[in-house]
Amino acid sequence: MLAFRKWFLALALVILTVAVASAQNVPAFQCVANAGVPPLVRAEGIAELVGDLVLNCTGGIPSGQVNGPSAIPLINVQVFLDVNVTSKLLETSNNSSEALLMIDEPLDSEQNICTGTVGTGSCQNVSKPGNPGGVYKPYYTQAPVGVWSYNPYNVFQGRVQGANSVAWLGVPIDAPGTTFTRVVRITNLRGNANMKGVSSTLVPSQIIAYISATGTTSVPINNPQQTVAWIQTGLTTAIRNPADDGGARTLNQCAHHNGDQYLDPLKDAYACPTQRLRYDEGFASAWKTRFDMGPTTGNNQNNPGAVFTTSESGFFRATAATLPNGGGGWGSMAGWAGVASQGTRLRAAFNNVPAGVRVFVTLHPRGFSGTNDAVLVNTAADGSGSFVAVPKVANTATNCGNGYDSYEFAEIPIFGGSGVAVWEVTATSSLSIQRMDFGFIAAWRANTSNNLPGLGSITTNMSFAPLSTITTASTVAPVPRFADTSTARTTTTIAQCITNLLFPYVTNVPGWDTGLVISNTSKDPWGHATEAGTCEINYYGDVAGGPPPPQQVSGVVPAGDYLAWGLSSGGKFGVTATPGFQGYIIARCKFRYAHGYAFISDLGAQRVANGYLALILDTFTARSDVAAGENLGQ
Repeated sequence: MLAFRKWFLALALVILTVAVASAQNVPAFQCVANAGVPPLVRAEGIAELVGDLVLNCTGGIPSGQVNGPSAIPLINVQVFLDVNVTSKLLETSNNSSEALLMIDEPLDSEQNICTGTVGTGSCQNVSKPGNPGGVYKPYYTQAPVGVWSYNPYNVFQGRVQGANSVAWLGVPIDAPGTTFTRVVRITNLRGNANMKGVSSTLVPSQIIAYISATGTTSVPINNPQQTVAWIQTGLTTAIRNPADDGGARTLNQCAHHNGDQYLDPLKDAYACPTQRLRYDEGFASAWKTRFDMGPTTGNNQNNPGAVFTTSESGFFRATAATLPNGGGGWGSMAGWAGVASQGTRLRAAFNNVPAGVRVFVTLHPRGFSGTNDAVLVNTAADGSGSFVAVPKVANTATNCGNGYDSYEFAEIPIFGGSGVAVWEVTATSSLSIQRMDFGFIAAWRANTSNNLPGLGSITTNMSFAPLSTITTASTVAPVPRFADTSTARTTTTIAQCITNLLFPYVTNVPGWDTGLVISNTSKDPWGHATEAGTCEINYYGDVAGGPPPPQQVSGVVPAGDYLAWGLSSGGKFGVTATPGFQGYIIARCKFRYAHGYAFISDLGAQRVANGYLALILDTFTARSDVAAGENLGQ
């Protein structure tokens, strides 16, 4: 018996020695961080979705193999960005974030999110002997039934920790052992790319992530610093005329422009675009729809590691009943994790719109198709709000040309000279760089007697939307959102109508005098718009070898009336005499269809008299919205 006891103790010692030796030969629990292929993000973006961070973990001894079924050690995982973290805040009470940590790449049917407070036991998992790979996925034994039926937590919500960090505190992460690789994925991280902007060198700007893991078990991480995004300009804009052969246009106050549309905006076939508002994509995936299939529908973006290059949303789990404007399939606020507020939006802010001008825009871009489209939407002034398409007012005319025949359009309300149009991208391709031109329609009826439309230049600021100044994580700010990097561009200028008249020779030297007349012929039997305005009289020559008289400005010459004066005596509408002047005169009258006549004679016209028509200096054109006057051939 004594010999048996000695043999038993020796055997136990051997087993213990072997176990210790085996444990000593097991590689240490460690992880390697990587970020895959970092995506391109927009330099204008405040809440840009960066690439996932992935830890591939190996080694160590699963806790269940040492002590039997037991609680898994808790680890704190924290990520820092070198810009502000702007992932959506789901709740302010605990700073819960849409940024998620997932373990072992669970499929949709396997995903089980812990919405409680990690580190308090509410998110605790148990390690089972012999199956480290099954710790984070549903596991059911065959017999006896119910001995081991378990649905562990494998998705965890982060908590915002300062402006640039998200932490997952007390996450149960078990060592995988030597036959299995544990995958820890961090997704739905958004960063403020606008903090860095576009690089001025050949090396693009980048967003850097740093990851650490600490807790009751030491978890060394190799390559803890990773590039998770490259920053590029996402949008360029321009103003083009309808024929795409120039930029801003100058139109005349005294000519109707889309005048019938101004009177009756509900009537089809009246209006044609005044300008093109051009938006060019900065890189092939800069424009995205809200979901991968459009603004309201999409596949569940719930496969860990899947890349949705045409979607503003990240990883989310949802059902048809809860999307697009409700939470996702996890219920509570966690269901909003990863769901974008809207797709990419393009904004045009119109300013300095003169009185008497109505503004319309086309509902879709020129040449839109199934792979390239956007829709005019009702939004707040900054471009935020749910997807609500604007109904059409009417169709453009069928003879507009330049690709704008029969395009649907709607009016943009103007308050205090300003208004905003916003289009949401509803179809795009990540394999080509897109361009969208929208028609801008200005409309007015000429009424120069009342100075309508007002004079001035309409300017447009073109940018992404929604715009925001909230640069940190927020429960209310939309994702994505953008800084306003736009500049005001002159779109359309409404200029005063002018006729320039040259009187090539006039004289009031001793013994001679000149009489002049300018008729305002804008009043006629054909019902054309009447005009009224002053005339600037400019003198070129001399008075007895001295300087010429200074410029004079007449009073307003009404339509159907005339301005008559003599150099020696002055005349109507306040024009005074300029005795002794000899030279030529250029009169600039602020109305079209001015005609002039000069009459030179000796005093009393007793011996010599001669008259001539003033030369009209303006270039003739058949376009009534451009012509400043009329030539002598009319």
